[in-house]
Formats: sequence, C-alpha cells, structure tokens
Amino acid sequence: MKISLEWLNAYLDRPAEKQEVVDVMTDVGFPEDGMEELADGGLMIDLEVTSNRSDCLSVMGLAREMAAATGRKLVKPDLLIPEAKAGDVNGHTSVKNDAQDLCPVYTARVIKGVKVGPSPAWMVKRLESVGLRSVNNVVDVTNYVMLETGQPLHAFDMKLLKEERIVVRRAEKGEKFTAIDNTSHQLEDWMLVIADAERAVAVAGVMGGLDSEVGDETVDVLLEAATFEPLNVRKTSRKLKLSSDSSFRYERGVDLKGIDRASRRATQLILELAGGELAEDVIREGDSEPIEHQVSMRVARCNQLLGTKLSAEQMNEMLAKLDLQPMIDGDAITCTIPTFRLDLHREVDLIEEVARHYGLDNIDVNDKIQIIIKPTQNKVKAKKQLGEVLVAHGYHETITYSYVAEKKGRLFLGDGEDALLLNEDMKKAEPMLRPSVVPSLLSCRKLNQDLGNSDVKFYETASVWHKRGNDIQENQTLTMIRDAADKSEALREIRGAIEETVEMLGGVSKRDEITFEAADAGKRYEVAASIKLGDQIIGEMGVLNGKVTKDGFDLQMPIAGAELDVEAIIGLYPPVRKVVDLPRVPAIERDLSVVVEEGVSWAAIERVVLEAKPELLEDVQFIEVYRGKPIAKGSKSVSFRMLFRDSVQTLRHEQVDPQMEAIMKKLADDVKSEVRGA
Repeated sequence: MKISLEWLNAYLDRPAEKQEVVDVMTDVGFPEDGMEELADGGLMIDLEVTSNRSDCLSVMGLAREMAAATGRKLVKPDLLIPEAKAGDVNGHTSVKNDAQDLCPVYTARVIKGVKVGPSPAWMVKRLESVGLRSVNNVVDVTNYVMLETGQPLHAFDMKLLKEERIVVRRAEKGEKFTAIDNTSHQLEDWMLVIADAERAVAVAGVMGGLDSEVGDETVDVLLEAATFEPLNVRKTSRKLKLSSDSSFRYERGVDLKGIDRASRRATQLILELAGGELAEDVIREGDSEPIEHQVSMRVARCNQLLGTKLSAEQMNEMLAKLDLQPMIDGDAITCTIPTFRLDLHREVDLIEEVARHYGLDNIDVNDKIQIIIKPTQNKVKAKKQLGEVLVAHGYHETITYSYVAEKKGRLFLGDGEDALLLNEDMKKAEPMLRPSVVPSLLSCRKLNQDLGNSDVKFYETASVWHKRGNDIQENQTLTMIRDAADKSEALREIRGAIEETVEMLGGVSKRDEITFEAADAGKRYEVAASIKLGDQIIGEMGVLNGKVTKDGFDLQMPIAGAELDVEAIIGLYPPVRKVVDLPRVPAIERDLSVVVEEGVSWAAIERVVLEAKPELLEDVQFIEVYRGKPIAKGSKSVSFRMLFRDSVQTLRHEQVDPQMEAIMKKLADDVKSEVRGA
C-alpha cells in the first residue's frame, strides 16, 4: 500500500516524521517495502499489508494504526454535502439487483450538471504521489476516495447508459465487453456485471466499460458504491486477466458500513470540484446490513500465550485505541468488533492485537523453552502399525488428491448415490470429490504401467465422500490394490494382509472374528466378498471388473483390491495380548489335503476343524489350494497343517491319530469333504 507522508499526516492531529512512520508501522505488522523521494520534495512510503487486513488498504486505515500506536488522534475529514436540488433520485434512474448473492449491497447517487475538467493541484499531487495518473476531476475523485477510505467507487456517464438505468446481473455466456483500458473480453455466465437496459457497462468489482466512462462531454453522473462477493471478483479477475486497484480491494473484502460514507465523501468532492446539483436520497439495492459482533478474550489466557503480566486495564486501553469498544467483564474483556475489521473473529485474534500494540520487543524471551510432551494417541499408533503391516506385505503407501475426473469417479458410485461436483472453475479437469480411493490408486497404477513397473501394490488411508440427496457423508477408508495375474493368489494375499492387520491392532481374538463372505459383484467387481468383523460389515474386496480397469484407466493387467472402514479397524487398538510360556516339549505336525466343492471357503474348513474340539490341537495353518487334474471340475483341493502338542509330555502318534480321525469325520459330515489320496 503506497502512501505519501503528507497525505498520512493529514489524518493525524500531530505530524509524524519519516523514520517514526517506518519504525512504528513495522512494529505493528506493516513493514516498509520501499521508499521514494518525490519531485515536489515529498516522500512516498510503500508498506506491506497482509491479505487479512483489508481495512489498511487505505490511507485512513493506516493512519488509524499509526494513531493507536503513538497516542495520536485520528482526524477524519468532515462530510458536508450541499442541499439536494435536482429532484428525487428515483426520478432520474433505477437500479435492479438480480444477483444479491454476488452483490449484497448496491447504491447509486445521481449528480446533474457537472462540469468535467482538470483536477486541482492538491488532488493531482496526492494521486501522483502513489503512482496514479490524473484523468479528470470526476474520475479522480473516485480514485481519491478509494485510496482514502478503501471503498472502491465508479462513476458512469448517465447519457451513455441505455434508458439511464442499472441492472446488476450475471453475464450471458459469450457476452462481449470492452474495458476502459480498451481491451476486449468474452464473459462467462458465472461472472457478475453491471449493465444498463441492453449491455454490460462494467465487470462488477473489476473494471468499468469504455462505452460508459466519464469524459469531457459528461453532464450527468451516476455514482456507484457497492460490495461484491470476494471469491467471484477474484475468479473473474484471474479468468479475464484483468485487474485493478478496485478488484484488489474487493477480493479481500470491504466494509459494508463504509459504503455509504465513501459514497457521501465522493459526492461532496464531486460537487466541490465539478459543480452540479445532487439528486435527493440514494438508491440502495440489497438487504445486507452491517453487523457488529462481539468477541471475548480471557486476560489470563492472553498473558499465558504471550508470556506477559499485563493487567486487564492495560489490555483494555490498547484495544480501545483500535476502536474495538472493549469492556472489562470479570476476568475477560469483551470487544464489539467494528465492521471494518473483517479479520477479528476469535479470542486469539484479540490476543494478537494486544501483542502488536504492546510490542513484540517488550515481551521477555526465556532462555529455555518449556515443552510438555503428550503421549501419542492410540489412533495415531494404530495407523502407524497398520502401515507397517502393509509395508511388510510389499505395499507402497500413496498420498493422492481428493479430486478425480468425473468420468472415472462415476464408475465407483454406489446405488442411489450422486456425484459430488465442485463449483470451482479451476478444478475443471478433476471436478469431483471421490466416492472411493480406488480410482486414485488405479491412476497411480497406470503411471507405473507407463514406466514399466510390474507386480505393484498400493495402499492409502484417506477420506471419501458419499452424497444421497441432500445428505453428504465423509468417511475414512483403507484402500488396497495389487496386480492380479493369478487372481486367486492375489485375493488370498489381500485377505492375509487384512487378517494380519486386524491381529496386530486387535489381537488374535479379533483376527478370529474376521470373515469373508461372497457378495454381489455389482458393476465394480468381477468377483467380490464382503468383509465382516463379527456381525458388522466393514468393507469389501474382490477382483475389479476388466471394463473398469481397461476402459476407464487403460490398464493391461487384472487388478484386485479391497476397501475397509478405517475407524472400525483402528478402533480395535490396543490389542489384548495373552502371554503364555514357551513350549517345553515338541509338537507333532500333521498335513491334510481335502477335496471340497468350489464354494467351500478356507474359513469354513478352519471353523469345522476347531469345532471338532481336539484337545491337543494347538494351531491350524493354511498351505495351498489346488485345482486341476485329477480334481473334478467344480471342486478343489485344500491343504493345511495342524500342530498338536501336550503341555507336559512329548506326544506319540497313537495319541494324535484318534483326534485326526475325529477331524476328518467332522469335515466329511459338515462340508462333504473327501481326504485326498485316501
């Protein structure tokens, strides 16, 4: 923000010297970014203003900070507007606001019979001191008041407005517009324009139009003062590659309460410098009213954060100088935030104000920093453990964006689910919040395919979003994918990784609660299974449909994957572990291969073995599945190993044989198995 020293001092009851301004403004958060000696002997100072301090994008705003920091008083210019003599404003023009969401307030005043000409030397001097050229007395007033108050203004030549009226509306797609800098633009239908009865005469908050600008022939002026939605102004400015001092301020927000004052100040100066007569009253379109909200700050909390010992009275005095209307209320101070301070919403914001004006140099710095180490939360430990297990299984963690291309995202929508699309124009390529992490991982797999990498495994814990009607839910999922040249082996490996993860997080007992049941494949999978923890379904797994992977992602290999509810898994942590003595005697191992129907799962076989309740059985371990000759079609051979052990003595085979017979009989009865090779 460029200011001249002379202009700044015009709003202070006592003038400040160059070095004092630089030092004080740096201390309160507005460091000097440059300085220039002016031809008339004056001085221009360029101060850095952070984006949250839009109130200081004006000479008066910076003067307010200077006054508060130095004990000076802020001197505001008097507003003395002559009597209106040009009739009622509604008899000269009308304003229609068709986009109050983008233009909360639009005001218009009319001044008749102005005489456009050069500005007086004092105004030219102040404008040129901050790098603006003088245009004419009417245009110069709008620029001058913007720099003085921070509120952008615009003046229209009423004779050039069709039907001499204003319409605030969204642009028509492809609508043409020529700005006052003589550049032509094609508008989008989400942009906001100020129009007359036929065409756009300004891009709202950005720049006026060439066809309605005030010139030497102008006699009647319509003065605009308004507020526009900051994001829309920013998007429009970037899209059109058209920026101005006005757009710079609108993007950061303007004071709703300051609109009328700036309009009256500009009216006063136009009447003084260009003559004319003012139409009575002002047209105001929009129902937004400035609201002053309250924020409280605990005195003890302020001192704790800053390391100070300030009293409530000292803090109260500092905040009062900033026009924050503080009141001591017990052990707290409650401030009524003025509408021009758009940055003050929380207790910590007020604490920052105290720190700025008390002075960071006045806060003692301890030689030692006191650090309180808090124990790591179980949720964090569980996620770390989860990652370690999957990495041990050969998976690589990915971190991908939450957005996906709409075409890819729609492949993973559930029944009755709607796409959650973004409104941001900048996200055209990937405008959809993902309903699944699978498309993100498949895109990673495509990249690795192009690089020649094979046998790839990925996992990611991340958010997904589901929209059904007006209901939007965000969930955390664990998603895994891997190459599946051997589909059965890939599914077994994924299942093993899931079981081990559950065991590491919840213990052996929780691993025993994990089951996998055949499920409807739907459009996403070729074959699928639901993953249950006890009676609760916590996810699904399967081999992805080839149409999804090949047509949607151009992958040349089959892909298997799984999606699980992260909260359900990490909620098992910490595991309950039972410590037992190391065995003192050896175990006897017995391998068994049984032929069962294709639909019989390993989980079912394992369950039957355990239900046989052999008292000496210590463990059951899966070995492999075999399909092919001489096994009949529709059947498979499942091989597994059983460990038998006694806690006191070494077992003899004749002690184990009866238990093996009981297990084989139970399997034959329950799953219709046949012992292979018997």
